[in-house]
Parts: sequence; structure tokens; C-alpha cells
Amino acid sequence: MNSNPMIIQGGMGAGISNWRLAHAVSQMGQLGVVSGTALDQILARRLQDGDKGGHMRRGLDHFPFPSMGERIWQSYYIKGGKPENGSYKTLPMHKKDSPRELTELCIVANFVEVYLAREGHDNPVGINYLEKIQIPHLASIYGAMLAGVGYILMGAGVPVKIPGVLDQFTHHDPATYPLHVTGSQEGDDTTMTFDPRKFMEADLPPLTRPKFFAIVSSNTLATTMVKKATGKVDGFIIERPTAGGHNAPPRGKLQLDKAGEPIYGERDNVDLEKIRELGLPFWLAGGYGSHEKLREALALGAAGVQVGTAFAYCEESGLRDDYKQALLRKVVSCDARVCTDPVASPTSFPFKVARLEGTISEDDVYLARPRICDLGFLREAYRTPEGTIDYRCAAEPVSTYIAKGGKLESTLGKKCLCNALLSTIGYSQVRCGKYVENGLVTSGDDLIGISRFFPANGTSYTAKDVLAKLMNG
Repeated sequence: MNSNPMIIQGGMGAGISNWRLAHAVSQMGQLGVVSGTALDQILARRLQDGDKGGHMRRGLDHFPFPSMGERIWQSYYIKGGKPENGSYKTLPMHKKDSPRELTELCIVANFVEVYLAREGHDNPVGINYLEKIQIPHLASIYGAMLAGVGYILMGAGVPVKIPGVLDQFTHHDPATYPLHVTGSQEGDDTTMTFDPRKFMEADLPPLTRPKFFAIVSSNTLATTMVKKATGKVDGFIIERPTAGGHNAPPRGKLQLDKAGEPIYGERDNVDLEKIRELGLPFWLAGGYGSHEKLREALALGAAGVQVGTAFAYCEESGLRDDYKQALLRKVVSCDARVCTDPVASPTSFPFKVARLEGTISEDDVYLARPRICDLGFLREAYRTPEGTIDYRCAAEPVSTYIAKGGKLESTLGKKCLCNALLSTIGYSQVRCGKYVENGLVTSGDDLIGISRFFPANGTSYTAKDVLAKLMNG
């Protein structure tokens, strides 16, 4: 593989970009990327489902700290899988000082995902994190580096501290990361620390430092990363608001169109001339999933493109099959629709949603769901009147949120993305043996055109089909 890939497969959702998809893409010489979101929960649920295919066990067998790996296996593995109407174990939620068992699960889960994506070939694999999900970062990145991850990609925030973390972890040295705490005051302890040597069971040689790509949507953020990052930034992914998942809010006052979606204007366009002046390679993302757009990106000076939506619906992705097939049928019948929901995410970032019956994109399904927050990845850390750190989520019960100092208007339309996205990949929580969590599919605007990847007379396609169309037209 060349020093830089031409095509980066996007790190999508929680488990959409799983190890199978990343393996398929990297094996063919481009950059496969696993999603690093909620991997601790995903590993625990795969084990509780009986570890179909034995892949998790194979990854655990190669984990360098066998006692830790065995603790994870003993804690979560259920031979034959849990009963269909049985609930998954409720894990502790992440907080500034998370319990050791949760930290170990993060380390192991990130290792296993990257290890399986790298298995059987010599090409690099990347992992994608959201800066907004701050608390698991240190343990997760260390686990991925133990598995030899080649690239760290991060957006949804300003990750200036991550490059320095990578430098520290190459020598298994302690690293720190600042936790954003709403209302924090000077002198408050908001620093998270992770010391690898408190978890190592034996000395290891230095690790290889992965390249770091920041996912940005403005020139200002790109310049900030170059000037203020604590270590080397190796490149940028320039993401337009047509991309799936969380989008950057429009610059200036939020305005909505007749459909209730955010309006993006001239101020939201990235000046590629200024990006080129920074002297680092960059990739264009959001609507670049075609051979023609790849050629356009290269002509503009980009090293290539990042493509998400096309890969999200291929056979290797983690999107559960009933959702995948239903949306592919909508594409064929020209009935597919993607909207940018300005309020759905507890982060208050606009969030792309594919409309699909039976998911919480539909108002009746959303309103029938009890407001429960028991995963907590998108919780907000805040300073209590007593000066301690507590956590709240705009998608939790309204009375609970208000009691924690939240505002009623912040809860309107908020959806539990954490439970929904795990359901979207087939790990739906079952509550009291009756209520089953429904999913939510995030997708870029390019969904409506992905039938171009179908082979002749086909109604599905593979990662290989995507790459062939992108590279050869």
C-alpha cells in the first residue's frame, strides 16, 4: 500500500463499520476503518450472544494480557447465547473515574476489533472516534494501538490533545486528556489520566505510532489543529454536511428550511486553497462516493476521498439485514429519504437520519419508547452546586434531566442514539422480557444513488463492488 490511501472507508455508526468491512477494504489495498464507538458494549453483547463464529475468542487469544482477556470472557460469554427475550447485562456507564472492569473492557474490545480487521493481510487499518465521547478515549486508543492500528481518525470536536496521547502510548507512558465539564471553575480537577503500566501484565516493546487524521468542516478548525495540536497531525478529512452521522452545525444563527432541516450556506464551505496551504494531505468526504467525484477531488489537490454511505449498505457492513434490505428496496423504488434532524442527538449537533418504518425515525415509534438512559455515551459532564462532577443526558427522563440543572427545551425531540444504534446492528436491548429497543439508521445524502453499485441484475453488492466502481467507473 502507498504511504497514503486514495479511498478511506468511513468509520460509521456504532458497529456499522465493523471488523469485517474494514478487513475487506484494507485487504484490497485501500484504508478500511472500524468504528470505535461503543466497542465495549458491542464486544460484551457479542459474547452474550454466544460469540457466533468464534471470532471474539480468536481475538482474545491474541490479546497480549491473557489474564485480562480471560476476565472479559468469563464475565460476558454465554455458551449458546442468551435467551432471545433475555436482557443484555447492564454495564457501568463511563465517568471520569470509571471502574477498572469497564476500562479493561474498553482496552480489550478495541484490540479485538482492530486485530480481526488486520488479520490475514499486511495493509493498514484505521479506527474512528468521536471527540465528543471523551471518557473512553485513552483506554480505547491504547487497546487499538496494542493491535497495531495504523490510523486514528477523529471528528465531532476539536481533538488537539490526541496526537500527544499517541506519542505517550508508543512507549506505554501515562497520558492525560481534559474532560469538558459544563460550568467547571478554575481549580476543578477535570483531567483524566490513563497509565498503561497499571494494566500491563508483562513488559512490551514500544508500539508503532499510528497516523492521526482530524475530521474537520472548516478552515478555522484545520488551522487550529496544525497550530495547537500536542503532536503531529498527519492529514485532514474535509467533511461536508451531506455526510452521514453527526454534522457540524451551520455557522451563524441556525435557520431551518420548510422541512425543518438546517440551512447551510456559503460560510459553511471550506476554502480548499487555504487547506492546501497547510501542506498536509487531505481527503474530501460527503457526497464523494463515485468515480467522477474521486477524479474531481484529485483534481482539487486532495489525496483522495472518504466514502461512508456506499459501504454502509454493502454485504460486509454491520447494518442488520432487515434494515439493510428494506432501505435498498426503497432505493430501487426511488422512495429512499434522508433528513438532517437538528434536535435528535443529545449532543445538539445535527444528525442525519434515513427514514424507515419500525425505527425511531418514525414519530409513533419514538414516542412509544420510554425515556431511558442506561448506556450514557453521549452524556454531558457538568459541575454540581457542591463542586463535584455529575452527568446528564437530554434524552433521559425529563424530570431527571431538569433535576440535574438541565433545561426543559433541551429535551424536546431528543432521541436515545446509544440504544438505537446498538439495535441497528442487531444488539437490541430487551426490557422486562417485552419491550425491544428499535434502531435508527444514519446515512449520508448519497443513499438515494447507491444502486449504481449493484452488479448487473443484482439487488445487493459487496465492498469489492464499491471499490471497483470508485476506482474504474
